[in-house]
Amino acid sequence: MKRTTTRAATVLGLAATLSMGAASLGYADGSDEPTYREYKAQTYQDPTDRQYIVNGDIPLAGEKQLREFYQELVNPQYESQLIVNTVYGKDDIWSASQAQKLTYCVSDSFGSDKAAIVSAMQAGGNQWEAASSGVDFTYDSSQDASCTTRNSNVLFSVEPVSGANYVARAFFPSTAKSTRNVLVNTDQIFSSGWSAENVLAHELGHALGFRHEHTRPEAGTCFEDNNWRPLTP
Repeated sequence: MKRTTTRAATVLGLAATLSMGAASLGYADGSDEPTYREYKAQTYQDPTDRQYIVNGDIPLAGEKQLREFYQELVNPQYESQLIVNTVYGKDDIWSASQAQKLTYCVSDSFGSDKAAIVSAMQAGGNQWEAASSGVDFTYDSSQDASCTTRNSNVLFSVEPVSGANYVARAFFPSTAKSTRNVLVNTDQIFSSGWSAENVLAHELGHALGFRHEHTRPEAGTCFEDNNWRPLTP
């Protein structure tokens, strides 16, 4: 257990600066917190699918989720443990059987970068597999030619974007299939200052249901919301 939680904490310790566009709190009127309108205005909206990107690499589908996120952000509860995402008070995780079949494809649209992305995804997945025998990421190259969220033959797709204000972004297990992908910014993935392997391992941590470690109070910054549960004492 110690090995698992230590590795998880290390991988998820990649900060929200995986994105250049993480929403930040701004106080136009000098108050203790921004209004929702101010927060929304500062939040990056991905032109790829119009989802709002908060805390570096967390996509929110629509303004309803953004408003809920804002309400929890301005009134958070903090703990100091490894944490898992929750939805309506329940852990946002895969079933034990599904966690052993985390299938994905890597889009041919990566072009000359594809081989490097395939390698980084496999290495990133290996980090989690080394931490737990209950996790198995499986690359299905036969689906690469039609590697989109519409492909029901894989659990999720890995697709390229460019010009985005993040290095990569992912999803949580509860995310609808229509937006269940790992988007990799080909403009930054190999020049972000982090290895592509570790960036994608970080994103796969979200795909497993883990939240950012920097939401802990000792981090001193980047608090998110209270939709999580501590896993370690």
